[in-house]
Amino acid sequence: MKHKPRLIHVSEPRLEFRFGQKTDYARDGLYLFGPVDAVDAPRQVRYGFIGTADSYRRFGEWADRVSGYIEVPEPGRMSKATAPHHVPFPGFGETFHSLWSKRPVRIITDLDEKELRRLICIENRHEAIKAVVDVFVDRLVSDQKRSEDPPSFWYVVIPDFIFEMGRPNSTVAPTERIKGKVGISEKKAAALAVQPTLFGLAEQEAEVYKYAKNFRRQLKARLLDHQIVTQIVRESTLTPDEFLKANGKDPKRRVEDPATIAWKLCTGSYYKSGGRPWQLGDMRPGVCYVGLVYKKQPESTDPRYACCAAQMFLSDGEGVVFRGALGPWFHPDSKQFHLDRESARRLIETVLAEYRLKHQADPEELFVHAKASFSDDEWQGFSEASTGHTRVVGVQISDAWDQIKLFRPGAYPVVRGTALITGPRSGFLWTTGYVPRLDTYMGPETPNPLAVSVRRGDADIETVLSDVLSLSKINFNTCLFNDREPVTIKFADAIGDILTAAPVYSEPRLPFKFYI
Repeated sequence: MKHKPRLIHVSEPRLEFRFGQKTDYARDGLYLFGPVDAVDAPRQVRYGFIGTADSYRRFGEWADRVSGYIEVPEPGRMSKATAPHHVPFPGFGETFHSLWSKRPVRIITDLDEKELRRLICIENRHEAIKAVVDVFVDRLVSDQKRSEDPPSFWYVVIPDFIFEMGRPNSTVAPTERIKGKVGISEKKAAALAVQPTLFGLAEQEAEVYKYAKNFRRQLKARLLDHQIVTQIVRESTLTPDEFLKANGKDPKRRVEDPATIAWKLCTGSYYKSGGRPWQLGDMRPGVCYVGLVYKKQPESTDPRYACCAAQMFLSDGEGVVFRGALGPWFHPDSKQFHLDRESARRLIETVLAEYRLKHQADPEELFVHAKASFSDDEWQGFSEASTGHTRVVGVQISDAWDQIKLFRPGAYPVVRGTALITGPRSGFLWTTGYVPRLDTYMGPETPNPLAVSVRRGDADIETVLSDVLSLSKINFNTCLFNDREPVTIKFADAIGDILTAAPVYSEPRLPFKFYI
């Protein structure tokens, strides 16, 4: 029987905060009630700092500022300054019911800015960025080995030139280029994987090409083995008024107002210190969500060779990333990634073992989210892993920008949560749109929906859409109203980039906070 399309609205998911209080907007909940994990005694936030002496001065000014109340901008100072998404920041201690110290418990400031600038200007970009990352990694790892009580996380404050020249497509002006030590080209280094030399000397020099030309990704990747959590911040984010154009008046970069920056950085810091700012307020118990991550291996001569990982998320927002097997998961004919049966089984077995460790029971439902569909071989492996009473459901979530547009009369687009049910197992979901709490639409153009389909297993499509909408609200690194994609999908590419940004010598099973 042909299914008649119908338009529905999925209710805005609520978030839970201290005292069991629930509200739509994370900033409202933290402002009014505090984090969901708060107890009577304030928790100590222990963090370290690494950067140059000037970076530490800038950080000190910011740490002092977020110790107290930060008002939203005055009307007229910036566009939409009085919009409802602007919420004053009460101060770190008041917001998170925590003991916030303006002074880090560990301080590393012996980084020489001139030396960092010299290293980042090395002509070979792989060598340049690895050399700069070496400076940070060596000191962080050395400090951790010496410390009996290391910080929960580190603020890594970098000069803007590291951000600008520490990216894949960055270039150095000919007059500033510095000759490095690596003489072998990337093309010759790739050839060594097929035909190595007799004594391996060239291979040692070629090792530099195993590291990504991206400062942030490489730093995160190289600290995984040492289980060091970082919060990377640009100097100009902390003290934007000190970074002006040549006229001495206009800022070099447009940044958000101080209250918004405080909300974002401090919420991420609280999470990385071990806290839980909020959790989903009305989720079903016994549900586990898994997002699949794939990333091609850049140094592989086989175009099918890729890294696989899984992100597990629970209703309390807790996330764990599991690195899976390397293998020929990319299929050039379909342009999709699929595991073989055995690797799929092992990956889900690992996820379920972690869930049992935390809850002493199997989940009632396990939803596997992916951007592509699921092969028969792959799904058989997933099903074999879920012994017992766990019900496994495979959900494909993809961008539908070219499939459908929905227009609404008036000044604003469709309401967030609008859904077009096209069949018993499929529909389109608008995760962005007009938000009544904010009384605005935050996007630049007509919002595009996500295409959501139950590809394997059985589940009510309206329940699946509600879950997807809820999972768009547990990004602790931004403290926004929502993301466009659920957390199971949003960070897939970023995690894949980190897992392939440097050689990883362990099979990490680490909390999500190590990757963001």
